[in-house]
Amino acid sequence: MSYLLWKTLVLSPVVLGVTVLVSARAMATEVASSSEDTKAKITQTEAPIASAASIFIQTEQPKVNRQLVAQKTDDNKVLEQVNSYSSEGNNQNSLSQVTSVSQFSDVQPTDWAFQALQSLVERYGCIAGYPNSTYRGNRALTRYEFAAGLNACLDRVNELIATATSGLVTKQDLSTLQRLQEEFSGELATLRGRVDSLETRTAELEAHQFSTTTKLVGEAIFAVTDNFGNNDNNNTVFQDRVRLDLQTSFTGKDTLHTRLAAGNANPLALRNGTFEGTQTFNLSPSTNNGVYIDWLSYYFPLGNSQIYVAASGGIQSDYVPTVNPYFEDYDGGNGALSTFASESPIYRIGGGAGIGVNLPFGKGKGGFQPSLTFGYLGSQANNPGLNTGLFDGNYAALGQLNLKIGDRITLAATYVHGYHNAGTVLFDAGSASTTTGVVGTAQANFVNGTNPYLSDSYGFEAAFKPSDKISISGFAVYSDITGLGVNNNGEVWSYGAGVALPDFGKKGNVLGIFAGVEPYVGGSAGDKPYHFEGFYKYRVSDNISITPGVIWLTNPGQLNGNNDDAIIGTLRTTFTF
Repeated sequence: MSYLLWKTLVLSPVVLGVTVLVSARAMATEVASSSEDTKAKITQTEAPIASAASIFIQTEQPKVNRQLVAQKTDDNKVLEQVNSYSSEGNNQNSLSQVTSVSQFSDVQPTDWAFQALQSLVERYGCIAGYPNSTYRGNRALTRYEFAAGLNACLDRVNELIATATSGLVTKQDLSTLQRLQEEFSGELATLRGRVDSLETRTAELEAHQFSTTTKLVGEAIFAVTDNFGNNDNNNTVFQDRVRLDLQTSFTGKDTLHTRLAAGNANPLALRNGTFEGTQTFNLSPSTNNGVYIDWLSYYFPLGNSQIYVAASGGIQSDYVPTVNPYFEDYDGGNGALSTFASESPIYRIGGGAGIGVNLPFGKGKGGFQPSLTFGYLGSQANNPGLNTGLFDGNYAALGQLNLKIGDRITLAATYVHGYHNAGTVLFDAGSASTTTGVVGTAQANFVNGTNPYLSDSYGFEAAFKPSDKISISGFAVYSDITGLGVNNNGEVWSYGAGVALPDFGKKGNVLGIFAGVEPYVGGSAGDKPYHFEGFYKYRVSDNISITPGVIWLTNPGQLNGNNDDAIIGTLRTTFTF
């Protein structure tokens, strides 16, 4: 047990707070020192963090690599100049961007060239899309903008001549075009050279690109953690986990996820073999940094529905709304620390390969958006042996009613029916190890001993967001266990609630506090295993966050009040790219 780490974790929120305060004062001093700098910064906006791709199925989006953007080269200048021409036309209200007429004084609407080009445009329709489907003849143009329009007219006239419709082009118009070409010969040559250069570079990029349909989304977690309570069988450890997700789209609306993962994290060992205190970065296919495909799935729309097919590594929260904002991070590195606080344990029942579907219904009037979610996952779907396979092995079938009421309230009612072979845990999340749970006490996971059993679980989830600065969410779960062949039934209970303060201290930060009871066997003489958790995610940049936090477990293992408390301290750093 390292007291140095403990003190570091205790002081981390203070250090972060001082950092925020100093940063704020430094920014205020800088703004006050120069009014011109202030005017320049008003036009700068911070890039938003990419979020979920749909209402119910969330996929992580890649962040912009600021370092690559900042590296300017001569080759990039051509792209920047062409982009400046095209992006100017994308603004439908571009007139509002002009602060001075002198900015566009190269070619005025009263010039002969301007009027000549306007006449050609109206006659031949050669600038049908310049650049936002309008000609905008009420303002001046730069010479390069004018040259772009002239080049379009030249191409259109050449097309008419080539298609034997030269009678439509008058000699007067040809004379006008010749005069315009001579007047703007320099701009036309430069523009055509830039386009040729751009086409060459585009062809080179296409020839050497990795894929036109696939993008890479990555996450790397560094975590220092230890148990500081009397229930301590651990030393301070420094662990890691890396995920590389290849996201492929074939239609623009579908997504194939091929995720590679490696890690060396082992959950902290608590006495009595309990699975409480498991943290999200502990969920890895290996503990020696071996690389595995830990998730292979495909999302695609079917009418108004969203279909999810998992070939390997699927979990319930891949396709069903978990209704736990700011705590849920789909076992990533930016939400709650523990698997218990991140989502209701009911979503940890079953996993592996199978299918899920979201079915919205109703027209969503008044902000009311109901939907149904169904799914089936088998954790031994690839094994053709006896009492295994997609339907004869461990499985979990889920049904959930989702009620979204405006932007502030979300409710869900969940039912999961599962079959579990002898000696397998209840909360396995589709793990390859059927004897290692991811949440709850050992008694709750092995309530039926070494016999096969059925589970019928009922859950309720709710989230309320009274304002943009606070979110309240919670859940309750009851599981009825029926033993097969023996009279060894049981009940498992769990519940919890949390409060999250988004943008606390800085945009992108999250302060979270969660409390509840991890899954335990009801009717037992032992005390309930309470779970208290607090964490503060500090956003260093768009791609880096640091999360110090503490997990306090009372009576881990659900004994008769004779088990010492466990206090787990963690400092987690997450890199996303």
